[in-house]
Amino acid sequence: MELSPSGHLDGYARSVLPPHDQWPQLEFTLPELQYPQQLNAAAELIDRAVEQFGAERNAILLPGGGHWTYGELQRRANQFARVLTEDHGVVPGNRVLLRMNNSPWAVAFWLGTLKAGGIVATTMVAWKSHEFEQLLRKVRPTVAIVDHDALQDISEVLEDHVPVNDILIFGGESNPLVHACASKPDTFTAVETASDDVALMSATSGTTGEAKVTMHFHRDILANADTFAKHTLQLSPTDVSASTAPLAFTFGLGGLVVFPLRTGGASVLMDRSGPIQLAQLIDELGITVLYTAPTGYRTLIKEGYGDQLSRLRVGVSAGEHLPEQTFRAVEQASGLRLVNGIGATEMLHVFISASGDDIRPGTTGRAVPGYRATILDDDGNELPPGEVGRLAVIGPTGCRYLSDARQSNYVSNGWNVTGDTYVMDEDGYFAFQARTDSVIVTAGYNVGAPEVEDVINLHADVLECAVVGRPDPDKGTIVNAFVVPRDGAAASDELRKSIIDHVKSRLAVYKCPRRIDFVEELPRNPSGKIQHFKLRERAAAESLAVPTL
Repeated sequence: MELSPSGHLDGYARSVLPPHDQWPQLEFTLPELQYPQQLNAAAELIDRAVEQFGAERNAILLPGGGHWTYGELQRRANQFARVLTEDHGVVPGNRVLLRMNNSPWAVAFWLGTLKAGGIVATTMVAWKSHEFEQLLRKVRPTVAIVDHDALQDISEVLEDHVPVNDILIFGGESNPLVHACASKPDTFTAVETASDDVALMSATSGTTGEAKVTMHFHRDILANADTFAKHTLQLSPTDVSASTAPLAFTFGLGGLVVFPLRTGGASVLMDRSGPIQLAQLIDELGITVLYTAPTGYRTLIKEGYGDQLSRLRVGVSAGEHLPEQTFRAVEQASGLRLVNGIGATEMLHVFISASGDDIRPGTTGRAVPGYRATILDDDGNELPPGEVGRLAVIGPTGCRYLSDARQSNYVSNGWNVTGDTYVMDEDGYFAFQARTDSVIVTAGYNVGAPEVEDVINLHADVLECAVVGRPDPDKGTIVNAFVVPRDGAAASDELRKSIIDHVKSRLAVYKCPRRIDFVEELPRNPSGKIQHFKLRERAAAESLAVPTL
């Protein structure tokens, strides 16, 4: 596969792309997917938006009546691009790391980095130092921007990888980064990057083993907007979007930044936004589109927010499987028919979904226009309708891991194989069956069971453990650890608390077990391998008595 001449002076990103023969097949079947050879996604998203929709149109809405216009967002992004290039020597192809909560400035920094030809690498604020270091080692950032309240536990490891003068702290009493931006002219001509220059390095939100970093091109950023946002959601300049997902999560990045800017709409940004906080703002800020996981919708119905949901134009459910009973409960309480969808960090956003009259409760939907999907057997052969197998997809975006042997696990014969078991019917609708790997999807986040097991096994009073997903009426799935205590260690609430505190000190909170069961031994096959499926069966059977929506 021939790449366009790069606009990058720093060639690191292209050097760590997987070999071309391991790339997925890419297809650009829609007219809007025919991108020019030279393309800067930020110029398309903000400069073109200002030209098309006007500088005075609201781009970002804040609780309490504050807002940023398209023109202000453009000016701030331009000023930050100057800070990077003039004060820190950033050249096209350098990586700029963002460790920030959702805010208008985070969007400006994201856009400014791309306009300067840099590559944005985002990390979850919740990640602990050793998780954070995995990303630093792979990405090799030139500059890091960190929220002042997100420095805890990571300062030392950050300084091991980024020069101190290039660690830019956002916030605090003086907020020098904002002052640095204010000192710069508010114009900047975007670097002429290639459409297939790397623009994003996004770590998966938690997977098996060491973090995987996906690499996406400038054209990829626009492709998800030009497929899912345009054809399925049919977003327009009148829409106001809100999401519980952080911008570091590609689900949040699309819903809060890329999709609204591409279609002339606005987004609601809050430092930390749970479903209830956003539901309380639906009337105040005129929210029309909400993105959250099924867990969020179940919470809203339980807490009596059906009336607020009824005023949405679209409710998007993704991040985990949407049970039909949850869909029905939301529809009954609000009249809102949730738009289900499956996406992946590897694909950047949603690629199977349905909206409006095309929705069929109990299914995820059909391939989004611009994508095609199928079901494969274990040998990679396509299966007919009605047969259960591995979900595989091809489209304008696809998996490209940064220097990772697991590339060949995700891409098979050109197909992106997502790690989900599905069945497809005669009409091309896909229905979820199960995950095919050891990833636990809880409240919209991916948690790698082996990673959690490794941390629990470091506890002094743990002999061994196994971690599985357990069905839960509120969270959909929770992380459930089965622990064998060491001889002399009592299975007790004190030990449970000690293990949980131990995990919290080393991993993001969303990876921490919500339930710990003590057992005398773990089930094993004749070769000694732990039989996780037996523990999953036990957890599922025990949860059957728990009522769900």
